[in-house]
Amino acid sequence: MKNLWSEKTASELSALDQLVYQSRLIGADPSLVLWGGGNTSLKTTERDFRGLECSVMRVKGSGTDMKSIQRQGFPGVLMEHVLALFGREDMSDEDMVDYLRHCLVEPDAPRPSIETLLHAFIPQTSIVHSHADAILSMTNTTRPEAILTDVFGSSVVAVSYRRPGFLLSKEVALSAMNSPQARGVVLLNHGLVTWGDTLKAAYDSHVALVSQAEEFIEQAGNGKRVFAQIKGTELSAPQRHVVAASITPTIRGLVGREQRAILRFEDGDEVMEFVNSSQASDLISLGAATPDHLLNTKRVPLLIDVSDPNDLDVVKAKLQEGIAEYADSYGKWFALHSDGQHHMLDPLPRVILLRGVGMWTTGKDARATRITADIYRHTIGILAGSQALDKYASLSLQEAYDSEYWPLELYKQSLAPPEKELSRRIAFVTGAASGIGRAIAIRFAQEGAHVMVTDIQLSGAKRVAEEIAAQYGEDRVRYCKLDVSNEKAVKIAFEATRLAFGGLDILVSNAGIAITSPIDKLSLSDWQASLAVNSTGHFLAAKEAVGILREQDLGGSLIFIATKNVPAPGQNIGAYSASKAAEAQLARVLAIENGSHGIRSNMINPDAIFRNSNLWSPHIREERAQAHGISVDQVEDFYRQRTLLKVSVTAEDVAEAALYLAGNRALKTTGAMLPVDGGVREAFPR
Repeated sequence: MKNLWSEKTASELSALDQLVYQSRLIGADPSLVLWGGGNTSLKTTERDFRGLECSVMRVKGSGTDMKSIQRQGFPGVLMEHVLALFGREDMSDEDMVDYLRHCLVEPDAPRPSIETLLHAFIPQTSIVHSHADAILSMTNTTRPEAILTDVFGSSVVAVSYRRPGFLLSKEVALSAMNSPQARGVVLLNHGLVTWGDTLKAAYDSHVALVSQAEEFIEQAGNGKRVFAQIKGTELSAPQRHVVAASITPTIRGLVGREQRAILRFEDGDEVMEFVNSSQASDLISLGAATPDHLLNTKRVPLLIDVSDPNDLDVVKAKLQEGIAEYADSYGKWFALHSDGQHHMLDPLPRVILLRGVGMWTTGKDARATRITADIYRHTIGILAGSQALDKYASLSLQEAYDSEYWPLELYKQSLAPPEKELSRRIAFVTGAASGIGRAIAIRFAQEGAHVMVTDIQLSGAKRVAEEIAAQYGEDRVRYCKLDVSNEKAVKIAFEATRLAFGGLDILVSNAGIAITSPIDKLSLSDWQASLAVNSTGHFLAAKEAVGILREQDLGGSLIFIATKNVPAPGQNIGAYSASKAAEAQLARVLAIENGSHGIRSNMINPDAIFRNSNLWSPHIREERAQAHGISVDQVEDFYRQRTLLKVSVTAEDVAEAALYLAGNRALKTTGAMLPVDGGVREAFPR
């Protein structure tokens, strides 16, 4: 790996900012740490609240991501109080965490790393700890100490695996103190610790040792085909994507019975080389590379082996059988190793590998699936390194249980904020570049949904997606161009949704056009255009959505944005009124046909949404003004005054109604027509 330290940059920074700089250099390299892993520290002198100088250690806060860490991500602990623990024989995790809380310089600071004592007990100024892939490839073998000696000689000290806590901290510190020639400590199945009297020195040692490990593994692997490929598994990327899009809803349904999940599909070269290898089955059974990896990927993934990935019926049957067997095996593992203090966690796989096709990861949201995918890709690299050197080995079954059910980790999970109304759900919104569609897409994202933003205006769909991404994260949204009257385009858009998020929970069929003309002057082309978008478009979207929802067998919600004109058609807007009435009947039939599958179908009837709406073009405003015998500048007030509530209706009002119909609050409502029109008496549903 490259040493990226810039003395020019660092020299211009304060001590704490240098710690931030050092940490970000390490955090930016995924071969060192991933998603909150690793930790760094700096011992310094500060003034306390009395203005008196005291020895303080700034250490990474628990769960903080090093690649984006800020100054406030390093809580300070008073070294006098922390070092007082060194003479103890042992200390429980709970007592240690509580003790460290009393050592904080700022009482409201984040909780310091669980490995704070490890950093404090090593006397040097700067400590760096990572989970470097190359180091793990060496430690996760059947003879790690021998390999480490071959590579590093006496420049590193090996410490046997022990869960993070007081005893590990003391053992690492004593190993470092008793080996003055050592530049670092390697924690088996865990990672590398280096130190220095300056931040640069600790970083330099870390880079040097990891580079040495990488070079050794590269030399050992020269000329070796670590993962031998099984013949007959070669599918092209387009073929893999067709299969993946077809079976992903099945997977989502199988892993989402108790709690819905988001899925991510990957089929990059490193994934396919491993998935299609003859060693994959044996290697995955050995376990995760580190406890940190295990918390995201579980101990083992699920591998589905089929002779023909294109035989979808066989693949789906194998998936059902494999996921059931995985859950049963997990339950037995839990029962065998549990101490009876904890309830069993989700027994379903987080990583699913399908021979010939690729890898799926599951999680509560797309960010979680990306983290798991990143970690398992690095696990594949670690496996390859271990196999090049020796044979891969991992934690024992009991050690794996103790890591997954570590009370401190379970406690940290309990601190997560409550999930939002549409968390774990996937929404597909048509006509989402402006007006009602845009408002619904944004409101759903605000409530935790993953959203596919579609519109015939690609630039508008992109703007809305970027707006959502800026507020809620790029993992939560995708966008694409969509002409809802084009069957092929509709199929492609839903396929993209399956591959991006795993399936579907909510369809908001909103795209529409308004053409005004008396019937006797209406052209056939305008009539057909209205039917194509306002009727056929809803049919095509609903057909694709229902196919996914039935495949998942998790229920779902179809929401059709109809119009006040369905129960109360207007003059000179016959094509619009008739085509939207067809939409309403379609929604009712869908409710009838899909109720037994838990799929609800409901309509919203808005009226006169002016703000940010492309429907109310200057031409439409002029025509409606003429139809009502008013001037153009009176149109908005006319529609407001004709409501019983004397209010203007906004796209955001419609979005609130859609939110109600989308989530669990409307689980027993289907076939309904919900007006959002301020009260138009003629349009009362009958």
